[in-house]
Amino acid sequence: MFGIVVCTGLLLSVAGLALLSFNATRPNKLGVRNGTLTECPDKPNCVFSFAESRTQSMPPIPIVDDPDAAMQAVLDAISAMDGAKIITSEDNYIHCEFTTGLFRFVDDVEFLLDHKASVIHFRSASRTGYDDFGVNRARMNEVRRRIAVATGEATLTNHALSAVELP
Repeated sequence: MFGIVVCTGLLLSVAGLALLSFNATRPNKLGVRNGTLTECPDKPNCVFSFAESRTQSMPPIPIVDDPDAAMQAVLDAISAMDGAKIITSEDNYIHCEFTTGLFRFVDDVEFLLDHKASVIHFRSASRTGYDDFGVNRARMNEVRRRIAVATGEATLTNHALSAVELP
């Protein structure tokens, strides 16, 4: 009897999590506004290169050479990652969605090219829940690593990753 109750509770929990992911619609505050991306909500499930909060902040991706090539490297990196779907791709802005395998949670990831500062700013945020257990930070570290490998910028990988590992 106890086993049936535990199994039923576990099944209901899994079904509830799955239902959360199906009800999560694309936020309407995505995109570039006043030259920046939307701030992170007051939750630990978001990282942002414009953030002032230590737990949400990550440095932007430096552009070493050609800005167009850098944005193409971002597109190539995210296109090769599991669960990625490009929603918008413009000269200076990319929006993509990452969907997890099991519960089908969706995270919105945005990139903004800043010609003046020679960097690519980004925001990676979960649509649902409170804590993502570091998934968005790990994803952005992986994007950064892939760009560094593709462009031959080993210093980008070594320096930038060491600076962003800790929340």
